[in-house]
Amino acid sequence: MSSYKQFAYVYDHLMTDIPYDQWIQFVSRKVKPGEKLSILDVGCGTGEMSIRLAKQGYEVTGIDLSDDMLVIAQEKAQNEGIALKLYEQDMSKLELMQEFDCIVIFCDSLNYLQTDEQVKETFMRVYEHLAPGGFLLFDVHSTHKLKNIFGDNSFSYVDDDVSYIWNCEYNEANQSVQHDMTFFVYDEEIEAYDRFDEVHIQRTLSESTYKEWLTEAGFSAVEVSADFKDEFPHQNSERIFFSAKK
Repeated sequence: MSSYKQFAYVYDHLMTDIPYDQWIQFVSRKVKPGEKLSILDVGCGTGEMSIRLAKQGYEVTGIDLSDDMLVIAQEKAQNEGIALKLYEQDMSKLELMQEFDCIVIFCDSLNYLQTDEQVKETFMRVYEHLAPGGFLLFDVHSTHKLKNIFGDNSFSYVDDDVSYIWNCEYNEANQSVQHDMTFFVYDEEIEAYDRFDEVHIQRTLSESTYKEWLTEAGFSAVEVSADFKDEFPHQNSERIFFSAKK
């Protein structure tokens, strides 16, 4: 999987239409803002979610596998006058000397785990890092989205600063999609475009499998919804949300 080294610097440009505030609303329905509760943002990327959570009054810590993403997150937090604790860690090997009131894994970050064991280990590590009564909140791509929306399709985006060609290849056997992306980023110094390539693999599982593994890790009160609504998923749902309590 890509290290995100070059991708980190175009990530925010490509995510301008992502509904971050809807994730924040999902959190606030479970963990009331303004109560100085602690939140761990797993897969925090460039800090967009972490900064928004901090502005709601939560005490936020973030982890990500990419140090380049974390550098950008720290710069953005400092510019906003926000205090974030950030660590470079693999979610399936989470090890922090702290318990949290809530742990979130948003924007389909969990879909990047390549094996069943990594998902199970992540749930167990998260459980260990939650305070009693704390919540794990996360979302994943649905099987419908991987198969029928990503599928074997191609996408493109053209802008003066950043353009890309994005080809998807669906693997039925393990319910995964390989994203092959070619980026062209304008470099003002040379007045030309730099090209770089990225390969990302995402896989997903059935709702029942996620629920089973959450229960095995010790969680209770597991709730499932879809597409930022308090409604049960249906066959055309694209993003599946989970809430589980320690």
